[in-house]
Amino acid sequence: MNETLASARLMAPAISMRGVNLSLGRGAARVHILKDIDLDIGVGEAVGVTGPSGSGKSTALMVMAGLERPDGGRVSVTGQDIGALDEDALARFRGRHVGIVFQSFHLIPTMTAVENVAVPLELAGNRDAFARAAEELAAVGLGGRLTHYPAELSGGEQQRVALARALAPDPAIVLADEPTGNLDEATGRQIVELLFAVRARRRMTLVLVTHDSSLAARCDRVVHLRSGRVELLPAQVAS
Repeated sequence: MNETLASARLMAPAISMRGVNLSLGRGAARVHILKDIDLDIGVGEAVGVTGPSGSGKSTALMVMAGLERPDGGRVSVTGQDIGALDEDALARFRGRHVGIVFQSFHLIPTMTAVENVAVPLELAGNRDAFARAAEELAAVGLGGRLTHYPAELSGGEQQRVALARALAPDPAIVLADEPTGNLDEATGRQIVELLFAVRARRRMTLVLVTHDSSLAARCDRVVHLRSGRVELLPAQVAS
């Protein structure tokens, strides 16, 4: 472990989950998704979250983002207990501190690339929202596509817009949910290289949900979920 990562783990964690439980659905259809999750992610750490389909990976990420509220337990992000925030305060907090990249891009189809990226900046009251959005798009290689709508962009370009949107507010934490899942292999590699390069340059905390073990292995640490619980991998048990 390098000295920077070791020091980060001695600080208050960027994300802390304690005794987190979450069930979804109602009545007989209610399913216990997350079960007594305890997890700390250090400041500046890159963590890959893996596990079989239905293991709770994406749900755990949504809980970290405050997009799903757990039934029990505590979730702290940059030292803030996000369970104590109402919806408006939580949205403001998320807008300042957390960037999210989804598998399905989640771009607004009636807005151009620069407008999509400017949205979170405008919501945060940034007076230079469009200038900043243009800078972020240029940084991901889309400086010439500012006025294009999502339907006029390839899948890889749409994911670059989504990445620029997540990074525009300069968040301390980026949560990425299968960011290459809807891309071909070559395009997916380009997005991954871009994501890790930006993360290293800005020293952000990164949580990456992925089914790709080789991609997860690029992170500082891998957390494996199975049936809603954190499962120790053989190497972790041996250590």
